Order: sequence, then structure tokens, then C-alpha cells
Amino acid sequence: MTRPSPWESTVRLIITLTTVICAFLASVTATAHAEPPAHRAVVIVSGGDAVSPFTTPDLACETGLAAGNSDTAIRDYLLGQGYIVYTSPAMNGRGPVADQTGFGPFGDCPVTLPDVMTVDSTGSIDLAGEHLARFLNYLHTERGVDEVDVVGHSMGGLYSRAAFRVLQQTGSPVHIRSLTTIGTPWQGSFLSDYANGLTPLSDCLGDTFCEKAMQGMKARAELLMTGSAREVNQGYLMGAQGWNDFQAGVLDAIPVVLIGGNRFTQPGAANPTVWPNDGIVATSSALATDISDRVLPHRRCVSFDDTHSIFASDATGLPWDTALTWDPRTFEVLRGAIEEAPDAVTAPTREGCPPAS
Repeated sequence: MTRPSPWESTVRLIITLTTVICAFLASVTATAHAEPPAHRAVVIVSGGDAVSPFTTPDLACETGLAAGNSDTAIRDYLLGQGYIVYTSPAMNGRGPVADQTGFGPFGDCPVTLPDVMTVDSTGSIDLAGEHLARFLNYLHTERGVDEVDVVGHSMGGLYSRAAFRVLQQTGSPVHIRSLTTIGTPWQGSFLSDYANGLTPLSDCLGDTFCEKAMQGMKARAELLMTGSAREVNQGYLMGAQGWNDFQAGVLDAIPVVLIGGNRFTQPGAANPTVWPNDGIVATSSALATDISDRVLPHRRCVSFDDTHSIFASDATGLPWDTALTWDPRTFEVLRGAIEEAPDAVTAPTREGCPPAS
């Protein structure tokens, strides 16, 4: 048998090393871009008075905004990042989701879920939570989802917390990995504070958009008499025996990232429960400034110079990407919250959060 020459040995060694290196790099690349397991999903929950369709990673509405005006941009981004994404259905009243006309329309949606797992976005926070909990259990039984990262926009953050309590107390197998809230009124909305006689119109300091929003909320609250518009205020949510206090313990094992908007400001002495704000929710409320660690033990805060939604941006003559739900900066925070969820409960809390007032 002829012994290979030194040159042939060198060539063979180079080929072997190249093969090993390529295999290693392929392994690293596959790990870095590995898709999440099929049993894990992101669920987007829209807010008060919203109409949002049920969508899956593969199915969405065929005309208009595929997942409604609150969820579409977030859904598109997360799907593009390789996540399995569902949007929970919401109707501004009783019943299943129907095609949406007016601002942010959508239609020709392939799947309609029954009203018992559709959030009534004008109903009470706790009833909305019960319906959302049924929806999350549906994802488990029908689609094999065991672990969920929840993204709640506006009141959707409160509906989600109510749903978590139901899941925990009923022994549901659904595990919540993380919660990210976007413009959520943890401490109430100044619009509802006005509608319930807690904040005067004068705290708008002459701002026309603020005044119209307050008056619009009051008219809506008086029309409905009960439900989210009546409950999303300081009196209902805050203080001893308030709704937040009753939720103590629900988030003990769930890391939370809070995203707030501060697009609208007023100079000088201004009511901090009103200013700065995103047009609907004060920044202090969106960042849960006065929520105790007993209720919210694992938190991180981020704020942007954004409005509450594309509706608020549109109403004030701003482009849609100035809205929290359409801002690429928000999307990056969402991705980080999901990726860092496993270690977040052991990380220092209140990173980026303002001190309590």
C-alpha cells in the first residue's frame, strides 16, 4: 500500500478540518435560528372597545387589516421572526366577531370562534378575562399550545391578568411564560377618571384632543352603564381592596415588560395622572408607577414618544408608525421580552421604571 505524500496528507487534513468547521457553523446557525417548539405560542390581546379577529399563524382576514388595527403590525413582525402567533378575538359588545367597517376595517376572515371565548371589549374586566381564559384553553386542547407569551395592548393587559387568575385557580395546563403590556392602564385611564368624576376636564389644560377624548369616554360610559369604561379608573383599580390589590399573587412567576407612550406633554405643573400621556393613558399608569411589588414583582419598563394606537395617531395628524402598536422599537422590545422570559424572574426588577410617586 502506497503511503500518501506529505502534500496529499495536507490536502486531506484541510478537507477534514473544513468539513468539521462547516458542520459546526451549520449547527450554530441552526441553533441561533431555531424555530420555537410547536407547543409554544405568542398570543396578542387587544384592548377596550376593540373589534379584532381570531387569526392563526397561517390564517388571517383576507381583506383590509389582516388582524385588525391593534394587532396586524405586531403579528406581522412576530411571524417574520419565526414565532407561532395567534390573535385572540374581541368584539365591542356581546357575540362573535363580525367583519369590521370604519377605521381599520377587515373582512373575509376564515375562522369565527363562539362568543364564550371572544372578549367583550366593552364588558367588565373580569368577564373579559373569563372569555380569554377559555380561548387560551382552546389553544391548548385544539392546537397543542402549552406555553404562551402574552402581548396585551391597552385594556388587553388587564384582560390578560384577569385571565391568568382564572387559569391558575382552575388548574389549567396552560403556562404563561411572559406578559408584555403596551399602553395598558394599570392604574386607570384619565378618560375614565373624568367619566367617573375623579378628574376634572380642566386637567386637560386646554388641550382640545384631551378634552374631546375625555368627553367621548364619558358619553360611552353613560351609554353602557357598566363594563370596562366604568372600571378603568383609579377608584376601581387602585387602593386597598381595589382590583389590582385583589390580583396580588397572579404575577408572582410571570415576568412583565411594560411599554408606555409619552407623545403628549404639558409644561409646568400638570396632573401626573394625566400628563404626559399617549392620548388615552398617562405614562405613569402604563408604567405601573404606583403598583406595589406585591402585585407586580418582576417588571421592566420602556417608554417611547408614541401615541396609544394608530387611531390616536390618525386623529392627531401623525403617521401610523408613531403609534405604540406600529413602532418598530416596540417590536424589538417584544422580541427581547419573549427571548429573555426564562431568566427574567431572577433578574433585578424595576429596570427602566420610574420611582413610585
